[in-house]
Amino acid sequence: MSYFAVIRDAGPAWTDGMGAFEQPGLDDHAAFMNALAGEGIVLFAGPLAGSEHGRIHALLIVNADSEAVIRDRLAADPWAQAQRLVTASVEPWNLIVGADRISLA
Repeated sequence: MSYFAVIRDAGPAWTDGMGAFEQPGLDDHAAFMNALAGEGIVLFAGPLAGSEHGRIHALLIVNADSEAVIRDRLAADPWAQAQRLVTASVEPWNLIVGADRISLA
């Protein structure tokens, strides 16, 4: 397993004028993300400061075997399927400082 930094942004179906917590399908998206966290795949996730009130820009720290695995798993997100959220980038992350505080799942 390796760490990745993932950026997800508002997609074409994002409802402008509504914050992240007002978007349709929030409960399904939250349940999906919580399940990935429960599996130890998503270690940290959340909107970058202020973006939860507009067009969301979120950072995820993910523990997975490959970028392909991440993209495949995130494609099953109800918000991704509805094009409310898109995965903008997946970058390998070399954790150095603080690595001793995170145990691999």
